[in-house]
Amino acid sequence: MTTVLVALRDRSLVCRGDGTDSDDWSTKTRLENMALECVAANPDAPTRIVVGTFGDGVFRSTDGGETFDRLETEFVAEEPAAAHGKTGDGTTGHESDPVMSVTVSPHDPQVVYAGTEPSRVYRSRDGGDSWARLSGLVDLPSSDEWYFPPRPDTHHVRWLEVDPFDPDRLYVGIEAGAFVYTPDGGDTWHERPEGARRDNHSLAAHPDREGRLYAAAGDGYAESDDGGESWRRPQAGLEHRYCWSVVPDPGDPDRVMVSSARSASTAHTTSRADSHVYRRDGADSSWERLEGRSLPTGEGVVRAVFATPGEPGVVFAVNNRGLFLTRDFGDSWGRVGIDWPDGLEDRTPRGLVALP
Repeated sequence: MTTVLVALRDRSLVCRGDGTDSDDWSTKTRLENMALECVAANPDAPTRIVVGTFGDGVFRSTDGGETFDRLETEFVAEEPAAAHGKTGDGTTGHESDPVMSVTVSPHDPQVVYAGTEPSRVYRSRDGGDSWARLSGLVDLPSSDEWYFPPRPDTHHVRWLEVDPFDPDRLYVGIEAGAFVYTPDGGDTWHERPEGARRDNHSLAAHPDREGRLYAAAGDGYAESDDGGESWRRPQAGLEHRYCWSVVPDPGDPDRVMVSSARSASTAHTTSRADSHVYRRDGADSSWERLEGRSLPTGEGVVRAVFATPGEPGVVFAVNNRGLFLTRDFGDSWGRVGIDWPDGLEDRTPRGLVALP
């Protein structure tokens, strides 16, 4: 049984099925009227799911998404939540810095990280029951240059990724401003290494190739072979370079997919959406745009969000047209048979996890 959790702006969909694109899937709606931003889980502990929201902190499920409880955190807002906009239920809710990113360590499902707006990183070592802020991030020299264009007086931690070979090595994507990493659990921070992107949206580390890291950013794609200390920027064939989501093939570190558009508005805004999916099949290969393979792309389609349950070639993708699955890393796709009302075509997905 496969569990896929789709985070939309105003709800989550908890989907369970046989791991294929058949119609034998059940769908339940959870966290309605919450302003969801991100979701994370550890495949080794599939019943534990963590969700971050824009105004109501962090929610945790310990039963695979059947129920969620709001965690007590100390992510105290510097100004009332109403200054950023109301939460999904029309109130300001709990005053909390928006939680823009969460991740669960692949080494220990009790270790959870959360990234907020303004940019801060918090860590829990007990599954979310208590949290400690990792200091020093905003003391980096470039922090005065960080800004998020729609709200230019702030910035946020858009992505967090724990290195699969080193539990103390954490990668941080700042939107917008820097790629940052710490090799020692937050004691020291390193920013803007050679070749790194600035407007980072998502990061991925390959589970079987030590040091291999991938970045999808508003200013393009990049990859690293030394744990983010230096980067290269293979762009040949990538015609749309506002990149959002990135996923490597668990079975081959040289195969990678990204979702991308020409601009933020065509990536995120349904009325102007025009987004695409590209694949690169080897270190010396150019990017190939995946079209006509039963995965909606192009006009009217917002940028896809990817997730893999860890099987070679297997990737789930969600956009405003539904949930899709490939078992051959993009050669062919099938629409997963979950409930997808017409009203969801106006939604831009916020996050996705796939659990075996």
